[in-house]
Order: sequence, then C-alpha cells, then structure tokens
Amino acid sequence: MIITSNVSKKFGKLKALDDVSVTCNRGECIALIGPNGSGKTTLVKTILGMVVPDSGFITFNGKNILHDWKYRKDIGYMPQIGRYPENMTIGQVLDMMRDIRHAKNFIPDEELIESFGLGALIQKRMRTLSGGTRQKVSASLAFLFNPDVLILDEPTAGLDPLASGILKEKIVAEKEKGKLILITSHVLSELDDLITQVIYMQEGKLKFHKSIETLRSDTGEMQLTRAIASIMTN
Repeated sequence: MIITSNVSKKFGKLKALDDVSVTCNRGECIALIGPNGSGKTTLVKTILGMVVPDSGFITFNGKNILHDWKYRKDIGYMPQIGRYPENMTIGQVLDMMRDIRHAKNFIPDEELIESFGLGALIQKRMRTLSGGTRQKVSASLAFLFNPDVLILDEPTAGLDPLASGILKEKIVAEKEKGKLILITSHVLSELDDLITQVIYMQEGKLKFHKSIETLRSDTGEMQLTRAIASIMTN
C-alpha cells in the first residue's frame, strides 16, 4: 500500500534519511521507532508529502506520490502536537476540517468524539483546552474521515489512562477492518498489544523491519521494550 524505495533526504550536512526502503501493507499496525534524530519524523513527512526526498520515491497504492496530492484524502494524520486556531471552538474546528476535506456528503466516524465526551465540550474554545483534550481533538480528527491509512505520532501522549484505553481499542478495531496504521512512540510499553510489525531506525538508516512474532522469536523477549533493548545490546 505504501512503499518507500531507496529514499534519502539531507538537510544541509545532516542526512536525515539514508536509502530507506520499507513496505507497509493493509491490515498491519506498524510501530515506527528509534532514538531522537533517527529519521522517524522525516520519514513520516515524506509519506505525507510535506518533505520531498532528494532521491528515491514513494508509492501509495502503486502510484508515485510526487506531484499527486490527492492520495492524502485517504490518510488520517494525528500530529504529536496539534495546533489549531486558538479563538475557534472544538465544533468550529471540526466543521472547518470537514469543509477543507470537502466531506459534507459522507458518513463520518464520530465514535471517538462520542467516546471522549467531546460533544459536551463542543463550544469550548481551543485556547481553553488542556493538552489532553487537544490530543482527543487530534485523535478524533484523524479517524473522522474514515481513512484507509492512519499515521499517529505519539498518540497517547498526554492522555489519561481511560482515554488512552479508548484510543487503543479504536486502533485495534480499525486494524481489524484492514486499515494500515503507522504509530510512532517513545513509550514502547504502550505498543505491546497493538502492533503487528516494527520498523526500527537509527541515524537515518533502517536497522530492521520485522513482524512482532519474528522479533520476539529472535530475542526470546515478549515485551517490545526488552526485545529492542536485546537487539541493540547485541
């Protein structure tokens, strides 16, 4: 579904991506992990078309994404920090995104809006919201348009345990519908029950791309945190 082929990107002398090739298919929930500065964010931005690689290319459903922005309508993106017009209410932000996506005649996925209780806060202005409530808005927007692909950047950051559990259940449900879900996170313990594959990057290079079963078999560790630590130690 999404294939990056020999993708490289430099920012000045910094090589953010170094010949990265990965294949991400439907029905998978993939953890994109690595230390700070490993290239995770740059890879996500190239997939979203926000960064153009210096070499290599990316295909979405078999089509090169270069100069073809329409594929983005099939992606729901949850940024690590959502930035919205501070004077707008939650309801206005939701309506604005519907207008931008030209999505007036579709059946929205409002499950998270309901589960998070955002309906009761719909008239609250964004500047008055806590960080956790902003995360709930970002998550709700990512899933709202029923996309085939979900890219979630540190999705549980700032969420209370109840909200985090609601979001995890939603991620599992969408994966079981055959959607592709790509998650970046530094809290690896949050991913144990969610993911089917792991992409590990370091210093702009792809170190490995394995199924979670293979990773556990190779290391003898069931927890992702311990499995990654075992590989990096050896």
